[in-house]
Amino acid sequence: MDDVTKKLFLLAHCKELNSQMIYKLLTIDPSLQIFFQLKDDEWLHYFNVKKHKIDNIKTEYFSHSAELLIKKYNQQNISFLPLFDPNYPYLLKQIADPPPFLFYKGNITLASRKNLISVVGTRYPSEYGVKALEHVLKPLIQEKWVIVSGLAKGIDTLAHEAALNHGGETIAVIGGGLEHIYPRQNQTLANKLMTSHLILSEHSPSTSPQKWHFPKRNRIISGISLGTLIIQAKQRSGSLITAHQALEQNREVFAIPGSIFDECSIGGNELIQNGAKLVQHASHIFEEFPQEVEM
Repeated sequence: MDDVTKKLFLLAHCKELNSQMIYKLLTIDPSLQIFFQLKDDEWLHYFNVKKHKIDNIKTEYFSHSAELLIKKYNQQNISFLPLFDPNYPYLLKQIADPPPFLFYKGNITLASRKNLISVVGTRYPSEYGVKALEHVLKPLIQEKWVIVSGLAKGIDTLAHEAALNHGGETIAVIGGGLEHIYPRQNQTLANKLMTSHLILSEHSPSTSPQKWHFPKRNRIISGISLGTLIIQAKQRSGSLITAHQALEQNREVFAIPGSIFDECSIGGNELIQNGAKLVQHASHIFEEFPQEVEM
């Protein structure tokens, strides 16, 4: 681990230093020496951070041993990926606010494949939603598309499982650290993904998932993929946050239509009404990316 990567690695373990601040530091000074050189008034002026907070961050920074943490993570098969690493996902690097680093377990090359599609939706899918997911995803998986989702219960879980069941590949982007899989009921599924697929997190491994982590995490789910498919979503839901972030990232948004009487279809139907592409079959996704798939 070179000097800059080591600095970034230690900054990643400072709980009071968020990813936006680290990204800004890295953008201003790729050597990260600025972290040690800024004066108290400059921290306040450029980052709106007061002296006591910076003192706490620096105390935490110097309290960590990179060598001990690396040894621990090696034993857990956890890897660290800085923004400037060649293996950092190409599409994710293009968004306005890419994570300055990622922690991962599994096959990181999956994140740089050309054919990545994100799939999100309700935690409580109907029978229709389950059938629609299988109907649309199976041909995608058979055409070697990598399925990206968030390991949540419901549509996320079904999307990951569909990839496994049909011999495909899948990526999970989680809201906490790799030592805290959420929900716990998906630990077995997560273990499978960590072995031969991929799990990503923008948090240090010991970070417990917080409610506010998940909307922020959604920008990674959409940003790493060519497009995002919505399968059943309420009018106000995390799935719609992901869809709107995909639009901001200039990515394609797809939605499977649902019954006008089902509240879990209101969000997806409104997305279609506002310009998302209506999907009834995988071919409706393939045709948006003719260079990526041989029909």
